Order: sequence, then structure tokens, then C-alpha cells
Amino acid sequence: MEFCDECGSMMKADDGQWVCGSCGSSKPKGDAAQYIVTEGQETSEVIESSNETSLPETDAHCPECGNDRAYWYMQQIRSADESETRFFICTECEHKWREDDN
Repeated sequence: MEFCDECGSMMKADDGQWVCGSCGSSKPKGDAAQYIVTEGQETSEVIESSNETSLPETDAHCPECGNDRAYWYMQQIRSADESETRFFICTECEHKWREDDN
């Protein structure tokens, strides 16, 4: 892995050169025997979701469609001495809302 001297972004291998995807600068790769380039290095990974989820379900009223079931999870988004925030995702319309302890 090589990083750009100009902007610090990760560089990609291209025809014996390292090319920066952000600023466009390039530099020679050096000894080709030291590097292995695969297609996976050149493409970004896309995670596709299906309709099935591993999140737990609960009774919660969706403010968007009125459905009474939602997936839920908790996440610490404020400082550590404050409680976690609960997020809900409607099982019907996939509307997302949150609930804070204020």
C-alpha cells in the first residue's frame, strides 16, 4: 500500500505507476516483483442488504405509516456519561427514527 506525498490519500497501481485518486499525482512503483495487484484492490466493496435483518423486533408505532412493529438497535452517539440512543426502523416502510432519554 502506498500513500500520496501531496495529500496523504491512498494511491492505486496503474501501468507501473502509483496514481493518487484524489489529487492525480503519480510516482513510479519500483520493483514490480514486490507488488500484487488484484481486481479487489481496485473496486470498492458494496454491501447489499436483503429484506431479512438480524436486528431484533419490538412493538413501536411508526410516525410515518402507523405500523406497530419496528426493528431496533442502540448506539452511543453522545458522551460516555449519557445514555445510549435507541434507533427504530419500521418493518413496513423502513422509516427510521430515534428515541433519546432527555
